[in-house]
Amino acid sequence: MTNKPLLYYYDNSAANRAVNFIEKFIIHVKGELSEKPFILEKWQSDEIIKPLFGWKRRRDKLRQYRTCYIEIPRKNGKSNLCAAIGLYLLFSDGEPGAEIYSAAGDRSQAGIVFEIAKRMVLQSEELSKRGKPFRNSIVCEKTNSFYHAISADADTKHGFNAHGILFDELHTQPDRDLWDVLTTSIGSRRQPLIIAITTAGWDKNSICWEIHEYARKVKAGILEDDTFLPVMYGADANDDIFNEETWRKANPGYGSIVKVDYIRNEAEKAAKLPDYENTFRRLHLNQWTSQESKWINDESWMKCNLGNLPDLTSRECYGGLDLASTRDINAFVLIFHNGDGTFEVMPFFFIPTLNAKERVRKDGVNYDQWIRAGLIIETPGDVTDYGYIRAKINELSNSFHINSISFDRWNSSQLVINLTDDGFTMSPFGQGFGSMSSPTKELEKMVLARQINHAGNSVLRWMCSNVMIQQDAAGNIKINKAKSSEKVDGMVALVMALGEYMTHNKNERSIYEDRGVVSI
Repeated sequence: MTNKPLLYYYDNSAANRAVNFIEKFIIHVKGELSEKPFILEKWQSDEIIKPLFGWKRRRDKLRQYRTCYIEIPRKNGKSNLCAAIGLYLLFSDGEPGAEIYSAAGDRSQAGIVFEIAKRMVLQSEELSKRGKPFRNSIVCEKTNSFYHAISADADTKHGFNAHGILFDELHTQPDRDLWDVLTTSIGSRRQPLIIAITTAGWDKNSICWEIHEYARKVKAGILEDDTFLPVMYGADANDDIFNEETWRKANPGYGSIVKVDYIRNEAEKAAKLPDYENTFRRLHLNQWTSQESKWINDESWMKCNLGNLPDLTSRECYGGLDLASTRDINAFVLIFHNGDGTFEVMPFFFIPTLNAKERVRKDGVNYDQWIRAGLIIETPGDVTDYGYIRAKINELSNSFHINSISFDRWNSSQLVINLTDDGFTMSPFGQGFGSMSSPTKELEKMVLARQINHAGNSVLRWMCSNVMIQQDAAGNIKINKAKSSEKVDGMVALVMALGEYMTHNKNERSIYEDRGVVSI
């Protein structure tokens, strides 16, 4: 292990110089502290600023740390702190021709930190004298230095000569290209500094997870790297996520920067909405989570068994058609709005005879019982005859007014053409986050609020129990067929039917705007 006292020393004057610069010249630009001096909290000062700028190498009196990885939950002021560090590197670090770059997963994200820094300059009389802000840069003419916000295109970043790199939300980086290009651009600088500041992510095949693991091992003493400063806050895996002590442990700014009521409300939301638990863990407790998670539990789902469906003859409805495979189960779901914010659900399933028998024999799925109970329509042979589905939908149209039917636009078939010829309005429905997230979240709310009646359909219940939810970095969700434990086609069709209803009733006021989500 390194004998640190022989190689490094702590320069108290240098450490205080960085602290004093921030507290004297940097002014808050947002929220209740707007236009007030940036007074560092103890954790910001003692865990980040002072170690970064205070520890130096004995051999040349240059900074010890070259990389600082800061993993911290949302709302702890990371963007403000990052902007302040960037301005110190630009104005007061004594580096001629310094190049400071704000980078992120895209230009918009990189611009968040930069825009804060620009406004800090504009609000400071002293900094305004020394730097000139432009749209995407701040220029310090005296030292021929600049601070730029850059796009995420790594191919255009070769040739940089960075003194400071500020990576915001490293977990949103789609690959390692930009990280590699920028972190290899510091070679000719005397004491460059790379700041990576992020909340936890979910993709463990990412550059952020790689750096996270490296930081964790350095912090634990498993790896030795005297140039790397890990600053990591978060809850442990076994911590009670609904306990206030856990919130305090994960959030160093708890009670000051991070408002107690805000975290409490987010925790209550996580308790009510199962798909939000991973979001709460990741964004507010800084726990790395899986991209996939279980969805609605069976208890909540079965509380929406509100009895037999009423007579729905001549009622308006919307359909969702999920044509998964000609050799397996296919689903068609109708959803009826009762006019009071509640809905009735009517599902139909189709499976070829030989496939049903094989699944019963091999996997123990109750297809045979469901067929006998009339819950699944059996079609002859070993592939689904789409003619049966077409005939059933036409039969249903004699009883109900089917306004439109949504279908997977990437998995359409002759059946869609035939139904269009039959006079149905067929609407292509994307299967990505953009199309699926909103109705998936709405369905979850409706289930938790008991605003939907599925009459206890056993096939749909089984499919609901199989669902795994996939989440992207922005908190959007969708059903992940590939990761779900078994068939989920009926739930996908239900989400599409609800999405179709929502598309055609955009101006209808949601019941949740008036009464909120009911906890069950």
